[in-house]
This record gives sequence, C-alpha cells and structure tokens, in this order.
Amino acid sequence: MPPASPQPRHAETALGYKWIALSNTTLGMLMATVNASIMLIALPDIFRGIGVNPLQPGNTTLLLWLIMGYLVVTAVLVVSFGRLGDMFGRVRMFNLGFALFAFFSIMLSVTWLHGTSAAWWLIGMRILQGVGGAMLMANSSAILTDAFPSNERGMALGLNQVAGIAGSFIGLVLGGLLGPINWRFVFLVSVPFGVIGTVWSYLKLQERGIRRPAKLDWWGNVTFGAGLIAVLVGITYGIQPYGGHTMGWTSPLVMSLIGGGLAVLAIFCVIETRVAEPMFRLALFKIRPFTAGNLASLLAGPGRGGMMFILIIWLQGIYLPIHGYSFERTPLWAGIAMLPLTVGFLIAGPVSGYLSDRFGARPFATGGMVVAAASFGLLEMLPVNFVYWEFAGILLLNGIGMGLFASPNRAGIMNSLPPERRGVGAGMSATFQNSAMVLSIGIFFTLIILGLASSLPATLSHGLAAQGVPSADAAKLAALPPVSIMFAALLGYNPIKMLLGSAISKLPASHAAYLTGHTFFPSLISAPFHHGLDIAFDFAIIACLIAALASLLRGRRYVHDEHGQATDEETRAVAADSPVGASMAENSTAHDSTAHDSTAENSMARAVALASAGDDLEGGQGGVGRVGDPASAGGDLAQRR
Repeated sequence: MPPASPQPRHAETALGYKWIALSNTTLGMLMATVNASIMLIALPDIFRGIGVNPLQPGNTTLLLWLIMGYLVVTAVLVVSFGRLGDMFGRVRMFNLGFALFAFFSIMLSVTWLHGTSAAWWLIGMRILQGVGGAMLMANSSAILTDAFPSNERGMALGLNQVAGIAGSFIGLVLGGLLGPINWRFVFLVSVPFGVIGTVWSYLKLQERGIRRPAKLDWWGNVTFGAGLIAVLVGITYGIQPYGGHTMGWTSPLVMSLIGGGLAVLAIFCVIETRVAEPMFRLALFKIRPFTAGNLASLLAGPGRGGMMFILIIWLQGIYLPIHGYSFERTPLWAGIAMLPLTVGFLIAGPVSGYLSDRFGARPFATGGMVVAAASFGLLEMLPVNFVYWEFAGILLLNGIGMGLFASPNRAGIMNSLPPERRGVGAGMSATFQNSAMVLSIGIFFTLIILGLASSLPATLSHGLAAQGVPSADAAKLAALPPVSIMFAALLGYNPIKMLLGSAISKLPASHAAYLTGHTFFPSLISAPFHHGLDIAFDFAIIACLIAALASLLRGRRYVHDEHGQATDEETRAVAADSPVGASMAENSTAHDSTAHDSTAENSMARAVALASAGDDLEGGQGGVGRVGDPASAGGDLAQRR
C-alpha cells in the first residue's frame, strides 16, 4: 500500500509552524525527563510521607522500583509507539502521551494509602505515567524532523535534546525544593504543564509526516517487550543482595531473567526478518550514520546516567554533611551543587546543533565524547573532600562535552532516516538511550558496591569499636550489605542511629553524639567509596572513548532528503557530471509520477545504498551533496527508479 500523503499546510506558514512544533515538543520532553529524575532527590520525603523506611530489609525492592519502573517502561515502549506513530500519526500519539502523563501525575499525588501499599501504588502509577512519557519521547524527534528543513534540524533537535537531558538535572533541584514542603507537590508540579501541553498540542500540532497504514506486528511487540523487560528487571534485582552474597548477579532468578530475556530478544530479531511489517526495522542498521549514532548514544548513556547517581551519593552522603549540612538539607543542596552540569548542557547543546547543520555531526559528537572522557579523568583526580570551585569547573566541562555530543548525534540519526520511518527510527534511538540509563544504574551501582565491599566492613567495624560500641554490635553492623550503606548515602540518610538502636544508650553521651552527627558516617565511608568511585570513572572514560570512536566512523554529513531520494534537482546535478546520471535524469523525467508512488521499501533501499558510502558523503550547506563517485551513485538510483 503506498504511503499516505501528509496533510496540507494550514493557516500557519511553514516558518511559524516549525517554532510551534519545537516549543510544544520541547515542553513534552522537558516534562518527561524532569519526572524521570525528580524523585531521586525527593525520595526521603516521599518515604517519610507514606510511612516507609527504605533501609529496612525487604524495602530495598520498593526503593529500586520507584527509581527504575519509569525508566524500564519507557525503554520498552518507545519503539512500539514510534511504529504506531508512523502508522496512525505521530501527532496523534504525542497528544495522547501528553494527556496520559498529566492524568497519572494527578493519580500519583492523590493516594490515600499508607505504608508498603502506598509505595506499590506509586510504583504502579509511575509505570503508567511512563506509558505517556514513552509516547512523548517516541514521537517528538519525528515531529520536529517533519517540521524543519534539513539545514535547520540540528538546531531544532539540539534544543529539544538539550531540554530533555537538562530536564534530568532540573528535576533534581525541583525535587529538593518541593519534597520538603509536601511530597505530593513532586508529582503535582507536572499537572499544569501537562494540561497546557495537551490542549496546545491538540489545537496546534499538524500531521505533516508520511503515514503508512500497516498491520501491527503483534509477535514482534510481544517478544521485544517480554525480552527487554526480563533483561532490565534482571539488572534491577542483580543490584540487590542474594543469600550471603553482596549482590544478586549469581541468583538463579537474575540469571534466568537476563539469559531468558536475551534468548527472547534473539527470537525477536529472527521474527523481524520474516514478517511483512516489522516493528523494529533491522534494515535501518544498514544505514551507517544511523547505526554509528545509536551505538555512540548507547555507550554515552552509561557515562551520563551513572554519573548522576554517583554525584548524588558523593554530595548527599559525604561532601555536604562533612561541610556542616544537615542530612535533611542535603537533597536540595546536592541538586544546586550540580547546576554547572546543566549550564554546560545549555551552552553547548544548541550551539553544536546549529553548527552541525553546516558541518555535520561527526566533529562535534566525537569531540564531545573526548571532552566528556577527559572530565571523568579530572573527577577521578579530585579528593573526596574537594574544593567546590574545582568540582564545579569539571562539571561544567562535562556538561559541555555531553552537550556537544547529544544534539549533533540526535540530528545525525534523524537526518539519516527515510521520512516514512522517522517514528520507528526515533523510537529505536530512544530505546537505546533509555536502556542505557537502566544499564548504567546496574553497572555503576555494581562497581560502587564492589568498591565498598572490599574495605567497608573492616573500616566500619574498627570505626565503631573506636567509639566504644560493643564488638558484637560493631560486627553486626559491619556485616550489613554494602547496598544498604550506598542507598543510605543516595537518600541522604544517617543510618547509624537507626542501625545501632538501643546500643546507642549504653555509650557515653559525647560518643553517641559523634556517631550520630554530621561527620562520622560520611568520613567512615569516604575511603571505601572513593575506591569504588575510581573503578566507576575508569569505566565511564572507556565507554566515552569507544563512543567517540563509534561517532568518528559515522561518515560525513548525510541527509536522507538530499542523498537518499533522487529529486529532480539531484538528477540534473548528477547528470551534469555523468552519462549514467543523464540516463537517470531522462528516466526520472519520463516516470515522475511513478517515482512519487514508489514504496517505502525502495526509499529505504536507496538510503541504505547511499548511506553506506560513509566517508564519501559530503556535507554541503543545504545543497546537493556529492556521493562518492557520481556515476555509480546515479546509476544505482536510476536502476531503482
């Protein structure tokens, strides 16, 4: 069936509509990503509000699922919603996502339950809120790509991408501000923006993309969802203790989930090569800029996502308490201390996106990953009790590096896609990015816990004994799973008073006050934490350098609209240089109507053939690019036309 034609342009001019699309989709991305991180800082207030102690045995699961549930569901569903957007309309899916997100934000704030029941209610509503978030993430990039000409997409996608990533850090500050006032405000803050965005998108956004009605790939959706959920859930439970082990990676449940999930994903890949209308277009990976961009994004994700958790633990659990901040105040000030990272994103993202429209994504995305790797090296050189201006300068550098990478990389991915595949392609890209976030939590938490486990028990036992704690009580605390200590630092808790219990009353008043004060617990865990920190930063450096290499291999600037389809202008340009191109021009003119009715498969085949030229693709500045040898390119296009 030929693709449906896009709707005609309405009263707004193309110039006016593109800014409407940018502002609306950016609001959606900002709201979705703010909510992905706003709970991290507000978790202590939320748990106090519902009457749950997250450090008690068994409650670690609640803590992890409140953090991970939203991330898991968005990672799983973005491809399906991107595919549905290609079939039924990207704006339609985006509008529904706004409405769902606003509704479940209300439901999160109105729970009447208490204790663990309230925690499971919040987890369930967060998962459903993630459904709306996945609809927003899956279609925003495709809507922008449809609205903007190719020579402005880098700037537009850059602003959208920077808003999305900056939202992750803005959420930290908002959570620290709103949580102490009332934990329900953490969720209610999204409601007015969700309502405004829903009404605005329904009234103003237009379906300008190419819709291609098709059958839904049920088997593909089921196997992809089941396989990815199993892997991500396995990672979630792998962080938790198992039996006498520090973590659960050797648990039969975890091994079965991850192994079984990977097997189901392998079956999914086989299915996608055999069904007529697959949800996951594996053929898109033959387009080198698309593959290289997504690989770079997958590798950059662990560095960006894991760093957020590491910095929160570092600031809330160690640095701020040592400098006199009460544990109740550390969440807010941790968010404020990380603002230079957001500033770096806001400076570099739009600028690099604008410049990538002229010079291509490769120099900026590759350079950004190198800068990010250098910043991780500088962070590793800092002492745990650092000088703040040095820390802030390195965070600014890291934000600039990530901003240099994110905007051009997203523009490079979206520019490489045929118009009728932009929804599913954007969904595939978002899947890699969101899965990388969950993966990064598993990797960085594991590395930090391994670092703590190597020296924390002995350090904790000797430190408590030196303050007069009976050896039996000190040994009991030293045997606690390191994950409990790490979560205490993540939440900004001082767990010593709770863990010692009645043993505190048997100590001299001065010793008891010191043990439960600002400095004992942070000073105790700083050395073991620094060991784990070094391992985690080493991993981040390696991941960023490999991402830089993947970005370098993407080739020069490639835009499907210019290179992947034989327009009349391209035909004449190639004909001027090649007899075969002249033949293509004659054929194109004679069969112009047939060319407009060509199927999406032929369009994508042309994209694959030309994008595989990689380094031979020249950027130009919105004009017709040169594709390797014009004669062979023109001949290939003529044959396909």
